[in-house]
Amino acid sequence: MLPQPLQTKVDRLYDQLQDYEKVIVAFSGGVDSTFLADAAQNALGENALAVTAISDSYPVREMRAAQDIAKQIGIRLETVHTKELDLEGYASNPTNRCFFCKTELFDRLRPIAEKYDVGTIIYGAIPDDVGDHRPGMEAAKKMGIQAPLIDVDLTKAEIREISKEWQLPTWDKPAFACLSSRFPYGMRITRELLRQVDAAEQFLYDLGIRQFRVRHHGELARIELDAEEINLLRQQETRNRVNLHFKQLGYEHVTLDLQGYRSGSLNEGITKIITGS
Repeated sequence: MLPQPLQTKVDRLYDQLQDYEKVIVAFSGGVDSTFLADAAQNALGENALAVTAISDSYPVREMRAAQDIAKQIGIRLETVHTKELDLEGYASNPTNRCFFCKTELFDRLRPIAEKYDVGTIIYGAIPDDVGDHRPGMEAAKKMGIQAPLIDVDLTKAEIREISKEWQLPTWDKPAFACLSSRFPYGMRITRELLRQVDAAEQFLYDLGIRQFRVRHHGELARIELDAEEINLLRQQETRNRVNLHFKQLGYEHVTLDLQGYRSGSLNEGITKIITGS
């Protein structure tokens, strides 16, 4: 049973979803979008539809996981192909790259909404995102996409707590961002580079590592792991395997970031990039 303050927020979320009558959920299979999709399914049944975007920046393993999760929670799922790499504003990787990504996504969702006579598209932005560098939220606001989790003030920690109570498989899933976030701003993003990063991260995943990022700096790969999983690379044999595989992928240098994993580490110098200071 949920604590009353959390139950109150869930009830408010259900009320808001029911006011929409029909929704499309932009569904990645992550913690927030899974929770939102499950809530929409609970509140609206067949009037809730999840749509997952397939693109070069979305690993196959995440796509398969999203399909499994949708089946588990019982929500209808469709897929749509997005082509953000065809947009110069995205491929050139400016500091507002995510604006173009989200614009492309929501542009692709609109025809599906029209097909099913759905008036509202929702996505899993949360209060934790407000105030961070999130150009995608600007795109969503501009296009009239709704963020009900922000409206009812459900934080990441609360969503994880409720998801655990609801027995959602994502309650403790590590945070994930699209593969384009692995590149420093200004470095052009290509399909080939995305595949290189994806293959590098898949190798770490196959080793049993779950919280990681492979930051791409040209010929150098900078690996971020959380404190516990850094210990996995204490073994010389494991380090040798990682080093060999990464070099086979085209990296000349493979490094371990001693600060460890942190979400959005490539945003750390973004003020200088934006202001030129």
